[in-house]
Amino acid sequence: MVTEVLHQKYTLGTPLYRQRLEWQRAGLTLSETTMTNWVIKAANLVRPVYDLIHARLKAHKFLQGDETPFQILREPGKAPRSKSYIWVARTTRLAEHPMIYYAYGNNRSGKFAQNLYQGFTGVLQCDGYSGYNLLGDSVVRVGCWAHVRRKFFDDAVKVKGSFTTTKPLALLDEMFALEAKWVLLDPAERLKRRQAELKPVIDAFWTWCDAAEATTKSRLGKALTYARNQRQLLNRVLDYGEVDLSNNASERNMKSFVIGRKNWLFATSPKGAEANAIWMTLVETAKANGLDPRRYIEQLLEDLSQYRAEPTEEQLAAYLPWHQNEIVAKRPLKQQRTRHRVIR
Repeated sequence: MVTEVLHQKYTLGTPLYRQRLEWQRAGLTLSETTMTNWVIKAANLVRPVYDLIHARLKAHKFLQGDETPFQILREPGKAPRSKSYIWVARTTRLAEHPMIYYAYGNNRSGKFAQNLYQGFTGVLQCDGYSGYNLLGDSVVRVGCWAHVRRKFFDDAVKVKGSFTTTKPLALLDEMFALEAKWVLLDPAERLKRRQAELKPVIDAFWTWCDAAEATTKSRLGKALTYARNQRQLLNRVLDYGEVDLSNNASERNMKSFVIGRKNWLFATSPKGAEANAIWMTLVETAKANGLDPRRYIEQLLEDLSQYRAEPTEEQLAAYLPWHQNEIVAKRPLKQQRTRHRVIR
């Protein structure tokens, strides 16, 4: 039952109050408070796997990151309508074992970014939010060209439902068209193509931006200001073949949380927000590694509840989604099928 509640909320986005009504129609009376306690206590049980994913994630050389607001009703020292945040950090698309890590923070300050990426000494691709500036010289930041394109797209003139293509927008579209052709290339080959074919287009874009004039408050002016401020970070895509042209992968993972947020609306307490981050990490990482999230949740709850002492890192490593995927693949087909039980 706990597995089903978690699966419904974090895989399918069904809030607990709607689940309560479904359980009631099935003949079982469950309070929302009971289900909330299940979610939080079960999250504490699987937290060691969540923490291990975070540690393994920071060992990678290339990461992507993003953040979004989230409301906490009963947060110490804050009004119910004040903003808290969910942050996401993930491996790049080319990583052998994808990891998507969500973290709850009661603010959007650079200090939280420091805590989230503490120990990471690689390349981080993210948007232009200034809070990432506190990461220091140990982290090399790469900009997101999709953020630039959106601002120039907004500047395009809307006529009868269509947009007029402008010179900078045409150049940005050319960049993304080139990248689409190289999506299956290895990093070294993609870097060569970028230096030979993408760099001239980027140079043409900056030449246009340097010559352009616009008022600061106009849409074009805002687009130019953003691009110019991010110029050094944006140009770093020419230094690495491992990063994408945009940060869209992490934004898609954040969208999964936002879809849930539209249904859940808020968390009552920081503990509930932390539980959301833990379960979203496990569900999204399971999905990225080709696992059935419901089956993975059930496996974690069944096995981790049997440890009388705190599991060692070696024991916990077996429950990382990519290792579970290997275990399921080796398991006889009949045994694979019997692991999934449906509640009727």
